[in-house]
Amino acid sequence: MKTNQTLRISMLLILLTTGSLFNRIAAQEVPRPEYPRPQFERAEWLNMNGQWSYTFDFGKSGLEKNFPDSQGFKDKIIVPFCPESKLSGVGYTDFIEAMWYQRKFEVPAAWNGKRVILHFGAVDYQSDLYLDGKLVGSHWGGTSSFSYDITKYITAGKQQNLVLSVKDNTRSGQQPGGKQCFGYKSEGCSYTRTTGIWQTVWLEAAAKNGLKDCFVLPDLDNARFVFQPRFYGVERGMKLRIKVLEGTKMVAQQEIAAADNIPCNVNLKNPKTWSPESPFLYDIIYQVVDKQNIVTDEVKGYAGMRKVHIEGNKLYLNNQPIFLRFVLDQGFYPDGIWTAPTDAALKQDIQFSMDAGFNGARLHQKVFEERFHYWADKLGYLTWGESSSWGISNNDIESARNFLSEWNEIVLRDRSYPSIIGWSPFNETGGGVQHNRMVSDAVSTTKVIDPTRPVNDASGYFHVMTDLYTAHNYEQNPEELRKQLTPSKDSPVFNNNPKQAPYEGQPYFLDEYGGIKWVSGKAFADNTWGYGDGPKTLDEYYDRLEKLTDVILSTDYISGYCYTQLTDVEQEQNGIYNYNRTKKFDMSRIKKILGRDPASFSSPKGKN
Repeated sequence: MKTNQTLRISMLLILLTTGSLFNRIAAQEVPRPEYPRPQFERAEWLNMNGQWSYTFDFGKSGLEKNFPDSQGFKDKIIVPFCPESKLSGVGYTDFIEAMWYQRKFEVPAAWNGKRVILHFGAVDYQSDLYLDGKLVGSHWGGTSSFSYDITKYITAGKQQNLVLSVKDNTRSGQQPGGKQCFGYKSEGCSYTRTTGIWQTVWLEAAAKNGLKDCFVLPDLDNARFVFQPRFYGVERGMKLRIKVLEGTKMVAQQEIAAADNIPCNVNLKNPKTWSPESPFLYDIIYQVVDKQNIVTDEVKGYAGMRKVHIEGNKLYLNNQPIFLRFVLDQGFYPDGIWTAPTDAALKQDIQFSMDAGFNGARLHQKVFEERFHYWADKLGYLTWGESSSWGISNNDIESARNFLSEWNEIVLRDRSYPSIIGWSPFNETGGGVQHNRMVSDAVSTTKVIDPTRPVNDASGYFHVMTDLYTAHNYEQNPEELRKQLTPSKDSPVFNNNPKQAPYEGQPYFLDEYGGIKWVSGKAFADNTWGYGDGPKTLDEYYDRLEKLTDVILSTDYISGYCYTQLTDVEQEQNGIYNYNRTKKFDMSRIKKILGRDPASFSSPKGKN
């Protein structure tokens, strides 16, 4: 027995050394295996992540070369990681304006007669889907999720061939790209680009008249949830049944005739609220019932009972004023770029932020995947949803069209997550007639899609129409910062541009400050930077951080802040943590500084 075991180990080592076994194992592994849409989960689904074939199309001649009919390209890539990332197995970081993906798949025979949906978490930027050489559809938008009903293109139990064409012209100035760099080398506030598939791809089976999605509106004051469903199809006599559970106990149930967007009100006795202190979530079961009273479709989800509103210059959560201690989170990873290497990494980033004293984050210039919002909901972590608006021209009609269609999809997808307490479509805008029109349209559309949350039209620089008033200030001298934030006869609050819409008493947030440079170990790049002159010692760093934060906490009109930033991102080394998520500081000391609210703060003059 020992001899046989030794022989098997020796053979295993040989195979690992030659790489053949490693390749076979890697081909079988499924990265990011968790269900990607936790608020709307079906039991019958297939994860499409893993090894795909691909080719770059630098000449943009793939159609002429008949790529839609390809049975496999020469090179391999690990989905859902972008080709620029290490985790993809490619690691190509120059510009990729066009590429193609291919893989084969088989829909289970048990799905025969059901509606088969193919979901893409995100593909940057424009994509065309082909099944067995036939064009199924096209999508524009690098950060929004989309799906196709592929039922008529496939046969259950038969192998199908999928080809995806991708176009991504980051430098066009007409597509939102966030912090993706316009130059080959990352510099300033711009970093390594993301091209193509960068979130999970999956298949799922739904009933012919199954539930497509459901907007959950918590109504705390009336002790109820309001559900607004949409269906793939509706027949007379069909009903929607909604069950609300507290753990394993069903606490409410309602059944209504099924119709698109017709509300279903579910009342609760003594509802438990969701908050950072107590992030309680109700489990939800949605059932579509046919006229024979047979359940034809079932989806599991969850909901949080919480209320966000504005009174005067204060933001309220569950009818109590709240001070936001936010951190700027850009959601970049050294090995995955825009894609977290694991689900645990998403949870860890939130935990790291809370360990530093923050109660939430401004999700900056990137649309975070739904699993992040799930962990924020579970952990009681507040966020503002933002787009990747950088990369578009301020005064270009095509830019506006591209932005608005993508932003609509973003709000529609994420509007039921309780941890999101506000929307911020733009960042650091500059004004102009067409730009102001685009901002106004974005705000108006947001309020139609989701009337429950306040909108910060543009974080910093130039407001057009906004529920929240925000500004950015990276002054590194605490006393100078105090002078700048002190109200004057010309302005009751600090603002970045006197030509923008005037302050009208909204809740005010300094939603970017700090950015203090501190390099722990070796600098990431020869162009590493942070705001102002970096401190010479750790004690100087702590002292500056505390005094800058003291100024904000002692300024009466400020309702919250956002510190730049959670982690270093490539050459921008001003994070609370290193880019690889290792610690830079004594976190207990950091938390003592950043975990305070104005109510517990005593100013130098002794004013509480």
